Amino acid sequence: MRRRALSVLAVSSIAALLLSGCAGSSDDGGGGEGGEDARIRVARSFAPTAGLSPYSDDATTLSKFGAAETLVQLNDDLEVEPLLATEFEQVDELTWTFTLASGVTFHDGTALDAAAVKNALDHASSATSPPRALKGITLTVEATADDKITVKTDIPDPLLTNRLTSPQLSIFSAAAYKDDGTVDPVGTGTGPFVLTEVAGTTTATFDRYEDYWGDKAKLAGIDVSFVPDGQARASAIRADEADVADNIPVSQASLLDPDQVFQVPTVRSMYIALNTKSGPFADPAVRAAARAAVDPSKIVETVFEDQSEVADGLLSGAVPWAADNRGDTESTTTPAKVSGTAITLATYTDRPELPEAAVQLQKQLEDAGFTVTQDVREYASMETEILSGAFDAVIMARNTMLDTGDPLSSFFQSDFTCTGGYNVSQFCDPAVDALVTSALALPTGPDREKATMDIEAAVLQADAAIPLVYMSTTLADNGAFTDVVRDPREQRLITALTAPAE
Repeated sequence: MRRRALSVLAVSSIAALLLSGCAGSSDDGGGGEGGEDARIRVARSFAPTAGLSPYSDDATTLSKFGAAETLVQLNDDLEVEPLLATEFEQVDELTWTFTLASGVTFHDGTALDAAAVKNALDHASSATSPPRALKGITLTVEATADDKITVKTDIPDPLLTNRLTSPQLSIFSAAAYKDDGTVDPVGTGTGPFVLTEVAGTTTATFDRYEDYWGDKAKLAGIDVSFVPDGQARASAIRADEADVADNIPVSQASLLDPDQVFQVPTVRSMYIALNTKSGPFADPAVRAAARAAVDPSKIVETVFEDQSEVADGLLSGAVPWAADNRGDTESTTTPAKVSGTAITLATYTDRPELPEAAVQLQKQLEDAGFTVTQDVREYASMETEILSGAFDAVIMARNTMLDTGDPLSSFFQSDFTCTGGYNVSQFCDPAVDALVTSALALPTGPDREKATMDIEAAVLQADAAIPLVYMSTTLADNGAFTDVVRDPREQRLITALTAPAE
């Protein structure tokens, strides 16, 4: 496969250096040739923020490239299935037992056994900043046999197995856990690919793990370049400097071969969080006026070029049970008549669609009588203000199933309860809190799903948020490889089954 220099395209020389530096690692010059010696080149949008520590959001990079595994996993129907644990059973409301798979070794050659799993979960539980999936519970882990562990929670927790599917609770060998509390995932996981090198925020290298306990990977390895610039990622596909690139901006997708572009529905929703505690939107009638003024279809048409779906709620169709359980989400308040009401509309540049949407929304709100000032920055520079209620309205792009695959605990509890840790709307309604508390006690299944959607209805009836778009992500794939995963939860990409195309 002939490779052209990325620098011939109108992209930054820095991005070109990143991609060309990583792409040269395969024996055949990159791309889909070479059989079992083939390596796949991936342009990844989000660079590591914590050295690929599994306790951070970097954990998804480890799961996307098959370098780390959890005790259990979620299938496409969001049901918990075995992975490193072949069997699991709830003994009582506080206690679960897990039987471990046999013949599993870590990438450093040590064996996976009950002591290693206990060590991994103990470190996660006692970390200075524990994984989000453990928020609200305390675990006690006991190795009861070489291949069995018992996990006890301090309170009844019907979501324990869901929590253990989080990439942040992947199991690593003892060598990964350092005295200073950090976790080094290089060469210490259990997946089909071993992470062999991390070059800061520039590149990462994954090689096939020859002694993998499952089906051996069909690829020799994965060469990842971290390229935050969306135009550069798209250009890398056009220049044959990458085989796969994630999160291609809509504006760039039309410049690629249509056969190389795939729209993947996600569990990420775009909505406006309205400050219900202070400012103009503390008045329910003013919130209702803003909601009545907003036409999401214009955003889908212009910003997303009809590649995403207008939202009629907060949970997208990628949540398998959401649509069938959706209740009445219409506002219960008569809109106020607005004339010159001043509001600050904030959003962040990390997702390019958000500032573009802000332009459309400003016009719509001003046409309805609001006076709008925008505040648009990188998320890191405004997170404290967003969470403290410094803005009247914030355009959000939120993964509603982060960590546990359960939107009740990972989204509604954190975002729309009085003590929620990510309550951008500053929303506090004792009746909604009571609904959440009751629903959290339910086991996973139809009753919990219905209760979750009742909470969505209550939040939207109060106009704490204005649904906009069910977001899709655009994946670019040059066709050189098969079985590249298009995952709505954005946690898998390259697996043991990924192989050169024939």
